Amino acid sequence: MIEKNKNKRPAKRPARKNNSKIIAPSISDNKTILYGIHAVKAALYNKDRKIEKVLATKNAADRLRPVLEKRDLSAEITTAEEISTYVGKDAVHQGMALITSPSPALDIHDIKDARLIIVLDQLTDPHNVGAIIRSAVALGAEALITTYRNAPKETGLLAKTASGGMEHLKLVHVGNLAQSLTKLTDFGFTLIGLDSEGPQNLKDSLMGNKIALVLGSEGSGLRRLTRERCDILARLNMPGPIKSLNVSNAAALSLYLASDYLNEID
Repeated sequence: MIEKNKNKRPAKRPARKNNSKIIAPSISDNKTILYGIHAVKAALYNKDRKIEKVLATKNAADRLRPVLEKRDLSAEITTAEEISTYVGKDAVHQGMALITSPSPALDIHDIKDARLIIVLDQLTDPHNVGAIIRSAVALGAEALITTYRNAPKETGLLAKTASGGMEHLKLVHVGNLAQSLTKLTDFGFTLIGLDSEGPQNLKDSLMGNKIALVLGSEGSGLRRLTRERCDILARLNMPGPIKSLNVSNAAALSLYLASDYLNEID
């Protein structure tokens, strides 16, 4: 008989993995979370923004200190990981985020005196819409119209892509785009629909003292009623073998041409 070793220690059990997850904080539907240096700073400089809370790492808070002091606000110092629980683990938040109320709702009558606006017919990709907002602000547009449905909401991703542009552009959401286009005509806007196969060249189609550039969705373009409400359907002439552009690039070029035209007739 083999005698068992009484002094032998029992084998160690493998350590249990910590499967606990950081639970994302609950944010009410009537609040918006913005993140990233340009979006956060622009929101803080916008006096119409109602700021509920600013979250930042210590280094990020130092970068925000001048504008925080102007608003008589202070940042809640936290970690990058904690901020990610608010904005999402893949969001490039640069160590800062803020919780705010959405921008005040505007009516189409609030933009009747603008000279250059852009209208989006059911664009759904926040990257494209954010890029268009950024170009619109850079090129002097004063407002952007989207539909309530089939359009991105005011989110941190949209604001981040717009690089602070949301704070400098009047954003109008409408229920019936066709009726709104008719109203823009009553306000004196020339409605120019962008179409890669449009019968006219955009550069030669610009006219009037007030211009509304109308762009369709990423896949199907302008809807029938939208096309019918436009005064002109125009294309961007492309000298290369590719005759169409991503909608955000087409918007940037169209805005440049329209802005240049309006500056020339002043």
